[in-house]
Amino acid sequence: MSVSNTAELSASVAYAAELLHDKRIAFLTGAGISTDSGIPAYRGEGARTRSDPMTIQTYLGDEAARRRYWVGGHLGWRAFASAAPNPGHTALARLEADGKVSGVITQNVDGLHLRAGSSHVIEVHGTMRRVFCLHCGQVFDRRDIAVQIEERNPWITVPENIALAPDGDVLPESTDGFIVPVCTVCDGMLKPDVVFFGEYVPQDRFRAAESLLRSSSALIVAGSSLVVNSGVRLVERARRRSIPLIIVNREPTRADTWADLTIAAGTSDVLPALQELLT
Repeated sequence: MSVSNTAELSASVAYAAELLHDKRIAFLTGAGISTDSGIPAYRGEGARTRSDPMTIQTYLGDEAARRRYWVGGHLGWRAFASAAPNPGHTALARLEADGKVSGVITQNVDGLHLRAGSSHVIEVHGTMRRVFCLHCGQVFDRRDIAVQIEERNPWITVPENIALAPDGDVLPESTDGFIVPVCTVCDGMLKPDVVFFGEYVPQDRFRAAESLLRSSSALIVAGSSLVVNSGVRLVERARRRSIPLIIVNREPTRADTWADLTIAAGTSDVLPALQELLT
């Protein structure tokens, strides 16, 4: 259902509340839930054009690409760190506090669900909050790595020193002379605790998501186009159990034909309205 006016949106949310009556709801969220916090989506309307994403193979094997990743990643982390939860995140936290939501499975790495107050959050693609050493396994707080980066590269704190391409990616000239952070225990290579393209979601993390879904009697997909296979696999498991499936996303998704209801609207509009009807 494509929502074109306020009355239509209200009717859609009311029907969603009927489907979810007396249900324990699991949420699967994607980048679309964070766009109203100022974090760009990867796909769909309003998403910026991006260059080829970093793969684990490139990260491990190409020193220049790794330098560019850390420059762009540091700037991106600063943006993530300053972003605040929006009404969509807050609505989910309130639904959990009221016992309506069993938990949130998120494809996002921004940590906004936790900052909004949700307690049962499974970050299937990892988190930007942590960095770990690929050699010795030492884990670091991203804030400590940011301090190391800025101490070794003081010029990076001056915005005009960073050259950007039209798609927002960092141009190579911004990485000349950049010193990448290293493990302070063994001088090993560091990697953010996020799943790169070419990597699999850790099995224990995906099993935790499956367990949360099994303990739920309904699933809402919020702000995900379901392009990533891990999300589709979870939706497929909900479909096999014939539990109510609701999709809230501005753009079409890969699972629309499976859904009991699709609402083509923003999560910041839909989720607070749904929360009011369910609590």
